[in-house]
Amino acid sequence: MNLRFLGGGNEVGRVGILLQSDSQKILIDYGMTPENPPKYPQPSPFVDNLFLSHAHLDHSGMIPWIVSTYGTTIYSTPITSDIAHILFKDALKIADIEGHLIPYTKLDIGKALRKFHKVSYGETIAVNGLNCVGHSAGHIPGSLMFEINNRILVTGDFNTIDTHLLKGAKPVNSEILFLEGTYSGTDHPDRTQLEKEFLEKIDDTLKKNGTVIVPAFAVGRAQELAMILLDSGYDVWLDGMGKKIGQIFLNYPEFLGHPTQLQNALAQVKKVYSSQMRKRALKGEIILTTSGMLEGGPVLWYINNVADDSKSSVILTGHQVEGTNGRMLLDSQTINLFGVLKKVACQVNYFDFSAHAGHSQLVQFARDCRANKVVIYHSDNPVPLAEAISDFAEVIIPQNNEEIEI
Repeated sequence: MNLRFLGGGNEVGRVGILLQSDSQKILIDYGMTPENPPKYPQPSPFVDNLFLSHAHLDHSGMIPWIVSTYGTTIYSTPITSDIAHILFKDALKIADIEGHLIPYTKLDIGKALRKFHKVSYGETIAVNGLNCVGHSAGHIPGSLMFEINNRILVTGDFNTIDTHLLKGAKPVNSEILFLEGTYSGTDHPDRTQLEKEFLEKIDDTLKKNGTVIVPAFAVGRAQELAMILLDSGYDVWLDGMGKKIGQIFLNYPEFLGHPTQLQNALAQVKKVYSSQMRKRALKGEIILTTSGMLEGGPVLWYINNVADDSKSSVILTGHQVEGTNGRMLLDSQTINLFGVLKKVACQVNYFDFSAHAGHSQLVQFARDCRANKVVIYHSDNPVPLAEAISDFAEVIIPQNNEEIEI
């Protein structure tokens, strides 16, 4: 079988993995990197079937294009299908606002949704002479790892630790492991200690009569943080897309680690639906809001209102990509607010609530899968991970468009 990465080789984002032989051809994920302008993968050849690991745009963003072009069938969990629908429409809206082209229309999104074939954890998909089993990836609700012919495991984005929202992914014996390496060379802090310090920082800000703004990714992070804040006694407001995503999560309790806890957390927070409610939220204590990298959304309005208040805090809870507003704020206390660069007086903090496995977890997972070969992808720094894994397995680091026999 030949392997070719259409994107995601030696880089983070725009993942597309083409597996083909004389009689078989499938695509695993087909995403775009949502920058301004977006980065797209190599054009895919005709494929009948695509296995989608999860809904994040760097894995799913080109699904409407491939369906409208080839009529491809998409295999994913039902929760992934529902979330992807929202993210596709949001990508179109952002493209229109920012003035760049995107290779599909609202009609194409509708066509794509009709081609989703919905599967559950543990269900076997039989296509093109391949048997594929989807396992929980522990990344976001509904995320999948794909086990192909009892021989190959493709992780997609995955996490091995238990969080409030999800149970961690478990290793699967395989000959060949496709391992996402986003955090190659970097370990995450202990989760229990991280949550403790996060709550202490909030408490410290509120004791000074400041307001806490918590930018959060809408899919997974906002809901996880709401669960951490459950029963804290704080006055918590939730704004942005995280509200709608949270309701989708609750529609599929079978894909959650603790559905009752999430239901209680989302019932407890106050939800913002209007500009008047936004003003009321500012008089509260904590505001969870999109977007996680400060590239748009309600968060900019909130930060604009606390920027000159040294008692208030902006607490970043996810990785801030180079070139984003969030990274600029973290590095220089400066933010682009509606076209104007502004130095902020409020406190800026970062807490690493990643939904990806860290370096040591990646190495241990590869060891526990007992693979003979490990293909590292979705990483812009694969060498530290490759060096650690080479002690017990052959390592392949593919470049985009490079054909490799596996």
